[in-house]
Amino acid sequence: MKLTTRQDIEAPLAQVWATLTDFEAWERAAMRRGADVARTDSLRSLAPGMTWTARFLYRGKDRAMTIALTRVEALHRLGFKAGSQAVEADIQIELMEMAAKRTRMHVTTEVHPQSLGARLFLQSLRLARARVERKFQTRVATLARDVEARARQRSL
Repeated sequence: MKLTTRQDIEAPLAQVWATLTDFEAWERAAMRRGADVARTDSLRSLAPGMTWTARFLYRGKDRAMTIALTRVEALHRLGFKAGSQAVEADIQIELMEMAAKRTRMHVTTEVHPQSLGARLFLQSLRLARARVERKFQTRVATLARDVEARARQRSL
């Protein structure tokens, strides 16, 4: 199942990039929401190969996921691969400068089932595609607002 959306952010491209790649801040934000996040690589700078494990409660069950940074094109593109026992997802975030203080973020997520139960779950999501896309767009819009607010704080 492939989901895609784009959001405009009222911040310069460099600030949006710096905010998106501040992984320690994103780790803390996930922990504040109840997830247990741990970095599992030894890389010192932004590069493909950075990995994390995350444990969180979803739909009443404890879930575990691994996340890996797979692609970095400075100021323009980030690629992630996230996986669990049930599903695997490819996430691409592309940034495009629209004006001096406006950046467009294009997010694409492609989810692949890894089990029969996950296949059935994704099939039910396909049947409710409009609702799923609306929810995805809302989550990405929330992410864009968070990035915008953090970028504004960085510039102060």
